[in-house]
Amino acid sequence: TEFLTETRGTGLLHHVHERYEPWHGDIRTRPSGSLVADRSGPTTGFALANLQERGTMFVPPGTEVYEGMIVGENSRADDMDVNATKEKKLTNMRQSSSDVLVPLIPHKELSLEQALEFCREDECVEVTPSKVRIRKVILDAGERARAGRNKAKAALV
Repeated sequence: TEFLTETRGTGLLHHVHERYEPWHGDIRTRPSGSLVADRSGPTTGFALANLQERGTMFVPPGTEVYEGMIVGENSRADDMDVNATKEKKLTNMRQSSSDVLVPLIPHKELSLEQALEFCREDECVEVTPSKVRIRKVILDAGERARAGRNKAKAALV
C-alpha cells in the first residue's frame, strides 16, 4: 500500500522469482512507533494541534477514543502514550492574543489493508461496519509496560 500511496495509484510493479534462499530472520516491521491514547473521551482540536508535530494523526477532532487505541503514527521508533482528549484551560481573564486559529493537518484515514499493514505483533485491528480502528492488544498502559519488561527478561534468559 505504501507503493500505491507514493505513486498515487499509477505505478506498475513487475518481479521475477530468482531463487530460494535460507531463512534471513523476521520480516522488518515499520520503523515508526504509535501514538496511543492514554484515556477515554472525545478528541479535541486543541490536543490534536499539539500532537500533530509528534506524528501523523489517524483520527479527526470529536472522535470517541479509549485507552489503548492508536490515534496516530509516531515520528520516532517507540510508542508514546498521549492525551488526545486534552481541553484548553479556561480563565476569566481576557487575552489580547485571544484564540489563535491553529490549522490542523488532515488526518490519515486508513483502509482495512493499510491498518493490517500498519499493525505490529502487540497491536490488533478492530473492524466495525463504519470504522476501522487500530488498538493495542493490552489496553492498560501499566500492564503493557509490565508485559514489555517480562518479554525483555525472557529474551535475556
